[in-house]
Amino acid sequence: MTTTTSTMPGLEERRSWLPMVGLFLGQILMSFNVSALPISIGGMVSDFGVPPTVAGSTIVIYGLVVAALVMTGAKLGQRLGWVRIFRVVVVVFACSSLMMIFSPSVGWAIAGQALAGAAAAIIVPALVALIAENYRGDQQATAIGSLGSARALAGVSAFLIGGTLGTLVGWRPVFWIVFAIAVAVFALSFTLRSDRGDSSITIDVVAAFLIGIAIMVLTLGFNNLNAWGAFFAGPGAPFDLGGISPAPMLIVAGIILGQAFFLWTRRRIREGKVPLVDLSVLGSGRERAAVYAMFIVVALEAALNFTVPLYIQVVQGRTPFETSLAMMPFNITVFITATLIVRFYKRFSPRTIGIAAFTLATAALVWLSFVVNNNWETLPTIIGLVAFGIGQGALVTLVFNVLVTSAPAELAGDVGSIRGSTQNLASAVGTAVVGALLVALLSVGIGRAVVEHPALPPELIAQVDLDSVNFVSNDDLDEVLARTDATAEQIDYAVQLNEEERLRALKMGLLILAGISALAILPASRLPRYRPHEIPVG
Repeated sequence: MTTTTSTMPGLEERRSWLPMVGLFLGQILMSFNVSALPISIGGMVSDFGVPPTVAGSTIVIYGLVVAALVMTGAKLGQRLGWVRIFRVVVVVFACSSLMMIFSPSVGWAIAGQALAGAAAAIIVPALVALIAENYRGDQQATAIGSLGSARALAGVSAFLIGGTLGTLVGWRPVFWIVFAIAVAVFALSFTLRSDRGDSSITIDVVAAFLIGIAIMVLTLGFNNLNAWGAFFAGPGAPFDLGGISPAPMLIVAGIILGQAFFLWTRRRIREGKVPLVDLSVLGSGRERAAVYAMFIVVALEAALNFTVPLYIQVVQGRTPFETSLAMMPFNITVFITATLIVRFYKRFSPRTIGIAAFTLATAALVWLSFVVNNNWETLPTIIGLVAFGIGQGALVTLVFNVLVTSAPAELAGDVGSIRGSTQNLASAVGTAVVGALLVALLSVGIGRAVVEHPALPPELIAQVDLDSVNFVSNDDLDEVLARTDATAEQIDYAVQLNEEERLRALKMGLLILAGISALAILPASRLPRYRPHEIPVG
């Protein structure tokens, strides 16, 4: 590793970019792993014989664990030293990929992603802290911006490579790539500037418990809205309280615990004690607006990344490679936009960019809700995905820059933990909520349709379990109906009816997501007017 130091007064030290290559790959490691999960859902459904929502739990559990532990992970990094703990958790991440590769059941796959989430809970704040430790000035600003590009690049490559491998070989080999990236990151970690840590830093166990449990119960509540019941308890609910589903109760409990965390942390700050996370990084409405915007944009991205593979692979029965091709316009656009958006920072403020990006994302989702059909390669659909990708790519990089430019370098780990908690909780909630939303819309649509169409008599409907409606392919529906008294004409009619209701549920789901995106224009309007350039250096 070489370091070039300027001999002219006023010019800053310039360091080799080799350490940043390792940090760049560290971001790719996490993003490639989580981006490969949606493309693997079809393979896991086939391999393990589980419903797609169960296979999708790998996505939820990863985001859940990261979000629950990332604040604690930031404090561990400050106490033990970022470089040392970074190397340890990269090895843990490599082990998680081996669990995915050799998993004999979906339980092992879920456990593998839980382990990956625990490792990522430290990698996320470590990336920001190590950039602040190793780079200054323009190099620091460039390095921070590259994390957004790395995330987008991982999404593109995961869908392309994962889709190809999933079609030709299977879903498991894609996690050999995750393993190889982890090995490369570990090797490059030895180029990072070393830090000794601060053993005097204590971890606020009470705050760690409150925020961890809050995020866990919130995610569990959202993830089981459909299975347990959105309000009244359904047949799948593990228990009920006066007929009320445990899902909304968990959500309320999570909100209360989250408020308790903030109250406890503010009290600890007033007493002069070290908090789990320094809330000064959210000291103004502008920084809080950035967090709200980040949550919404990541949740929308997770929703789309779950919905499209679900529909193409599970419903249409198409290959992972075809799924990756269908998602390619979106992922490539996100990557290009996330890379180029920094060039607009000197001309437009974060507020202007944020409002424009959310407006474009909203218009794109509305457009998709009208033009989408059973062929994802049509020009109108591609235009919608590209437009949404432009808005998404701009926002992912923008809101992160707003946070890092408003905090001093010594709080970089706290910024990283806020970023990690927000992004991963949003990803888990976005995936869980859109899954429950689509199934609920489908269930309502099919329930209404069977009542309105006399071609399907009640005695036939009684032979089909409409209490557990889910997205299934035409072939799977044929098999179910073949075990009933349905005639060939009734089976054909039921399959056609299911196709129509599936597409209607998808369109309605996209329209609801557009409404959420439109609401996000409000926090975007509170983003700062300044033009970010770099992380302040204390």
